Amino acid sequence: MKDRRYPPVAGMSAAGQTAVVQDIFTTVHGRYDFLNHFLSLRRDVGWRDAAVSRMRFPRTRRFLDVATGTADLAIAAARRHDDIQVIGVDFAAPMLEVGRRKVREAGLDSRIELREADALALPFADGSFDVTAVAFGMRNIPDKGRALREMARVTVPGGQVMILEMTFAPTPLFRPMYHFYLVRLLPRVARLFARNGAGYHYLSDSIRAFPAPAAFAAVMTEAGLRRVAWHRLTFGSAYLHVGLVSGGA
Repeated sequence: MKDRRYPPVAGMSAAGQTAVVQDIFTTVHGRYDFLNHFLSLRRDVGWRDAAVSRMRFPRTRRFLDVATGTADLAIAAARRHDDIQVIGVDFAAPMLEVGRRKVREAGLDSRIELREADALALPFADGSFDVTAVAFGMRNIPDKGRALREMARVTVPGGQVMILEMTFAPTPLFRPMYHFYLVRLLPRVARLFARNGAGYHYLSDSIRAFPAPAAFAAVMTEAGLRRVAWHRLTFGSAYLHVGLVSGGA
């Protein structure tokens, strides 16, 4: 199979980026989990654990995982908080099928529901969840402000909106090594395992194009969230952003 090629993220239109993401996730879903764990040296597991450990569920006992993919964050949250209900949404049906199999194998069918839905038009009433989060999916959403406003809308006043994302904002000593990994090593190794190795060129590019922590915190604040804070993970190769929905204590 001739490898695909995708244009740089910085030059994509919103519609173009959406089409690229849909194409990627219909071709890499079968190897997505393996490659994520392998290429991050399983740090993605620890990063999700860091996110779910900060989640609080005082009112609805419900969690919404936006851009859930294969449901790793949904499963991690359900295991950590054993009295919550979880809904995961994504627009890539093949990824959701993998996620549903994983949910069944984990014995969490009664607590996790996966639905096909658009992050820009979430099919839930205002204030439906205590926590709403995206893990490693916000960089694939062109209109980040609109997505954040939708997440805030469906979250209770005072509830948490969390964004866990890889970004190119490492500590200075780690920067050259991380740049080599993202630009040179990651796409080449992925090409050995994935049908669509070009998808991992896009992944690398999307990480480097994602806003720096302070800039993304400003986007969250502009979307109406308050007390926005960010937490550096693994020398700054990933960050967890947490904001509160206005109206709570």
